[in-house]
Amino acid sequence: MSEELKFQMYARLQQNLPRMYEEARKAADEIGIPPELRGKFGLTGAISGCPAPLREDIVHASEEAANEVIPLAGLVEQIRAIVKEVYGDEYDAAPVNTCEAALWLAFDVLVSPPMQGRGDNYRSRYLVPYEKHLHHHGSYGRPYPPKYKDLFADRGCTAGELGFYGKRQPNVDAVIVPLVGARYEVHGIKQWPVPMLVDVDPEESAKRFRRVAERHSQLLAAVSSLGYDTPGYGYGTKDADGTPVLLKRLGELAAEFDIPYIVDNAWGLPFVGVDPRKIGADVIVYSMDKASGAATSGLLIGREEVMVAIRRALGMHGERWGTGASYGKAAYVTFDPGKEALVTQLRALRVLKDHPEVLTEPVDRLYDLVLEELEELPDKLRKHLLVSKSYNSGTVEINYERTWTGDEPGFPIFSIEDMYAGSHALQTGLKHMGVIPTIAYDGNIFISPGMGTCDEKGRIIEDRMRYALKALVRLMKIVGRYSGYFD
Repeated sequence: MSEELKFQMYARLQQNLPRMYEEARKAADEIGIPPELRGKFGLTGAISGCPAPLREDIVHASEEAANEVIPLAGLVEQIRAIVKEVYGDEYDAAPVNTCEAALWLAFDVLVSPPMQGRGDNYRSRYLVPYEKHLHHHGSYGRPYPPKYKDLFADRGCTAGELGFYGKRQPNVDAVIVPLVGARYEVHGIKQWPVPMLVDVDPEESAKRFRRVAERHSQLLAAVSSLGYDTPGYGYGTKDADGTPVLLKRLGELAAEFDIPYIVDNAWGLPFVGVDPRKIGADVIVYSMDKASGAATSGLLIGREEVMVAIRRALGMHGERWGTGASYGKAAYVTFDPGKEALVTQLRALRVLKDHPEVLTEPVDRLYDLVLEELEELPDKLRKHLLVSKSYNSGTVEINYERTWTGDEPGFPIFSIEDMYAGSHALQTGLKHMGVIPTIAYDGNIFISPGMGTCDEKGRIIEDRMRYALKALVRLMKIVGRYSGYFD
């Protein structure tokens, strides 16, 4: 056999990881990344395991609140008020400690069968696209059909019984629906199917969802999806006002079946990003420390009808101490965000409402910088890149999955299992260069300001951002050469 097979190419990459990392370290010296900067800056400020520095106004709000006596119920009321000012009085909000807590809360309240009453519990099912980050919003039930039962076998799991149990809710099934136009090819050193989504057809995908919904109609409890708006996540096709068509169709389907549409917009911006009203979301959840710049916390925004039950689960809905709402003890009091998180959320929301340019202008500049630095890549790769910016996520996306559309092997695609196994050459290689990496699996790279690349007001420090981008480009050249993609 003269031509190298795909799995053989990835095996060769694995064998050469030490050499690639050695070259990456030398490249960092050649680029001139200052020693004092290494390990202190990176390609995104939206990594949960390494939060970005807070903006000056966020820090100031937190410091002021630390020295004041502030009833927490009052802070929650202010967050509710600003959400209602933007989205209307028929919407409500509930802050929690993390975005994953927000998802857990939404699925337990809206999807899990009731625990009370005589007889056995019934089962419920929710529909979710086979898309990226599925281990977040798609893992709150047992995967269906059974061919997907190992889909979450490794990623994010810890040792022990609870690690294998995961986040699955009792008597809940997650019906995973492949998207029309997507490709689910196997890639990576730790090989795994990767969702390749730039050519997703939203209308045909919506028709497939309808057929699946009708098949499971007797058990159907919800529809869930990401809330992103970029081509690499399958949401590049938009209507005239810029709303992703697939998100709208999923919301319409949920409304027709009278079930909630739960949207995971963790890496998204309230007010600036995808509008829950335009996509028909009943609940949309955010990681407020990712793109919005608050301290670590999550936020649920949704229709009042469903938010009443969610707020009750938190102990926030009801009278206490003469107020119209509580800050109390219910099933999910463990998701309490605390005073500092509430104060910084409130400040972040006010900036998003009144001064969105604080978060959008750095994205505009970053987009220009990315395009400039990508010019250093060989044309063989560069001509296949799909580069887009997202105000929803405050990011610039680089997608290279179309390098695999021809007869020849494309640029190496690392799977999410590579990320967890430590065999992701792009992410681990950046660490060797002193650059904190970003989400870069499945042929899709998300880049955003904030990780040591912005000043105290959130403005990009261009030389630092360029160091990070140059490191990424050099590493892509190294990986491409060892894979055989570049001569």
